[in-house]
Amino acid sequence: MSKSPSEIRSLARSHTEKAINTLVGIMSQTKAPAAARVTAASVLLDRGWGKATQIVQGDEDGGPIIIRWQK
Repeated sequence: MSKSPSEIRSLARSHTEKAINTLVGIMSQTKAPAAARVTAASVLLDRGWGKATQIVQGDEDGGPIIIRWQK
């Protein structure tokens, strides 16, 4: 029997601490590829602080368009 979305979400959330510890471990490994370390650090920052606001230049008359990333 398949699980409902809320059951899947609950199961995933039950692994939060282990997932964060894994990301910290990857980020901290000096022998890990730089790309993996940067990705782990970026994911941790996004989860802890939210994604940075992205400003996209609009037309000359309308000013900038602000896109806010969802958490």
